[in-house]
Amino acid sequence: MMLWRWLLALMARIGLITLTLCCSLLLVYLLACKPSSKRKHTSLLWSGGATSKEGYMALLQEREDSHRHYISSLTKQIGELKEALEERTQQLQESLEKAKSKGILPQGLESLHKIPTKSDLKEFFQSQLNQAEVKPGVELPNEYALIPYDTFTLQMVYQLETGLTKHPAERPVRRDRRNELIGTVETALHVLNGPQQRADNIRSKRTYSPSDFIQGLTRTERTTGTVYELMFKGSSTQDFTQLVLFRPFGPLMKVKSDNLNTRSILINIIVPLSGRVDAFRQFITNFREVCIQEDGRVHLTVVYFGRDQIDQVKAVLDQTTRETRFRSFTLIQLNEEFSRGRGLDVAARAWRQRQNVLLFFCDVDIHFTADFLTSCRLNAEAGKKVYYPVLFSQYNPSVIYSNLTLLPSIKQQLVIKKENGFWRDFGFGMTCQYRSDFINIGGFDRSIRGWGLEDVHLYRKYLHSKLMVVRAPSRGLFHLWHDKSCADELPPDKYKMCMQTKAMNEASHGQLGEVFFKQDIELHLNSQKQLREI
Repeated sequence: MMLWRWLLALMARIGLITLTLCCSLLLVYLLACKPSSKRKHTSLLWSGGATSKEGYMALLQEREDSHRHYISSLTKQIGELKEALEERTQQLQESLEKAKSKGILPQGLESLHKIPTKSDLKEFFQSQLNQAEVKPGVELPNEYALIPYDTFTLQMVYQLETGLTKHPAERPVRRDRRNELIGTVETALHVLNGPQQRADNIRSKRTYSPSDFIQGLTRTERTTGTVYELMFKGSSTQDFTQLVLFRPFGPLMKVKSDNLNTRSILINIIVPLSGRVDAFRQFITNFREVCIQEDGRVHLTVVYFGRDQIDQVKAVLDQTTRETRFRSFTLIQLNEEFSRGRGLDVAARAWRQRQNVLLFFCDVDIHFTADFLTSCRLNAEAGKKVYYPVLFSQYNPSVIYSNLTLLPSIKQQLVIKKENGFWRDFGFGMTCQYRSDFINIGGFDRSIRGWGLEDVHLYRKYLHSKLMVVRAPSRGLFHLWHDKSCADELPPDKYKMCMQTKAMNEASHGQLGEVFFKQDIELHLNSQKQLREI
């Protein structure tokens, strides 16, 4: 009982001392900020040079010296008050330690003795996790703001070396990126203008502002964190102040662990088509090997525009049925001008089964593997996620294999390396999404005719929604090269897009250089041959 009274008395004394210190600090601050009547009188009665530049400069210098004196005095008093407060806090902590060791710590004071635990650390990391786009989707302004995933195996990593966002110079598109850089500069200014920095460098009397910031360097090491090197102006044109900040990563956290069963997930592969029967035969060959012989949980919907060559398309499907006994086909004929978005939209809405089917919007010149179908099922989730894979686009085989007499087989050509093709990160046409999400988002813009733009419009709809968009390179999805013609009837924006795609599909920069400078290369080889003969 006596110890209890002694603790209460000690806490009361410490509280009274703390209150007295705070009041003293407030009084000193008010006295320091109160304008001096003498200085005010002097400024009013400034004689002789009231309008002269030298007079004003002298007055400003006098006031600056006075304020610096007050600031120095105030800083010293604050330091003394902090030391006194730390001393009293230490005394209270020691008293609590003694009481706890005797088992008589009064109820209600346990929190004062509490030290951070693992649970506190977990709560902090959980708050960090809640701010990241891990569980829910986040509304994004456009296609440039999405951060794509990298795809990897035990042996390989499939990543976008140059994506949509990597322009030579750009403003940060994502809000979190802008806030990160601005916050880093603000933190640097706070550090440079803080009392500790001034104490370390007594000669520095300047106050840094955002206009003093020159430039910064930043890089992220995935296992450690992000480093920032920021450069500020110094006291002269040859002097600079460098500040290095580091944002460390936390440990890995388990978000969730689920068992995913894909046995009952049916994929409806939708292919819009107009003509191009030879390409369709090649597509069906791949479909039979992957979907019928390996996977077996697919439905194929072909939307054919017009009547020309539709009999040949029907013959290909009938032959497949006879030879494989696979009957999960739907052929929809539209007697109208070709529109990819229109065909996909009609096919998606034509599904009459109760099951909420997973849709794969495909093209006739696409080659895919069974692994891709698995990725399609795993990365799309009704009401939560849509999958937008980045496919590998093949260069013109006649350019790649110009030194060979016979072209390799399709499977031999489809090897992911820079000489064979590129990640088609500007294309959003191949996608896996559930029919319910497609209907709820509003489907395609049906007013778009012909080639292009309808896939971008749908992609942006998902970015503006709460659904998560999974964007990642796919090692099992390929775009086969084919000759591309851009119709004169296309509007200027679509025609330009078509020509850009055509140019990118031909060959790599180096391979196109060999074609362009072919004559110079041959002349050089001939001259070298003649020199050797001599």
